[in-house]
Amino acid sequence: MAIIFSIFVNSNTILSGTQENILDPQAWVEKYADYLFNFAVVRLSDAELAEDVVQETFLSALKGQKNFKGNSTERTWLISILKRKIIDIYRKKSTAKETRMNEQISDDDFYQSEGDFKGHWKEGKGPHSHSLMPDGELENEELREIIEKCISLLPENLASVFIMKMIDEATSEEICKEMEITPSNVWVMMHRARLKLRNCIESNWV
Repeated sequence: MAIIFSIFVNSNTILSGTQENILDPQAWVEKYADYLFNFAVVRLSDAELAEDVVQETFLSALKGQKNFKGNSTERTWLISILKRKIIDIYRKKSTAKETRMNEQISDDDFYQSEGDFKGHWKEGKGPHSHSLMPDGELENEELREIIEKCISLLPENLASVFIMKMIDEATSEEICKEMEITPSNVWVMMHRARLKLRNCIESNWV
C-alpha cells in the first residue's frame, strides 16, 4: 500500500502548498495508515478489504485536496473520506434483492397508519429494552474481542446497520438516508442483530 501510494504522490503535481492549511500527502501513509486500517477493519471485518479501502481513501484525498478547507485536521478529513467509502461498501453488500427479500418490512407492520396516533408504534410492536444488548456492553474490554468476532458473523446487511448505529453512533435518520431503508427497517434490523449477537456471545463467552 505504501509503495503504490508513494508512487502516485510522487507522480502527481497537484499538491496543496498554496492552501492556508497545508496538507502533507507525503506523510499520510506513515502518520495515518495504521489508524485508518484499524478503523476500517473493525467495520469491515476483512483485513484485505480494509487495506484496499484505505488505499482508495488516500488516492481520493490526493485527487481532492482542493476540497480540504482547513476546518478540520488532516486525520479527521481522511476519516470522513474513509467513512464514505465504507458506507459505499455497505450499500453494495446489501443489494436491493437481499434487502427486499430478507429485511424490507412495511411501515404498516409497525406504525399506526391512520387516526390520532398515526406514525406511532402499534401496541406490542415498539422497542423493548429487555430484548436488546444492554447499553455500554460494547465498552466492556473483556468482551470486545468476542463481540467483534460475533459482529463479523452477522449477515452483512445487519452488520452494516449495527456498526453504523452502535460504533459510528449514526442516528436512525442518517442510517435510513445512507442505506435507503425505513425507520422500521432500522429497528427490526437492529433488533435481529442484537439477538444474534446475544446468542453468539452467550454461546462463546466463557
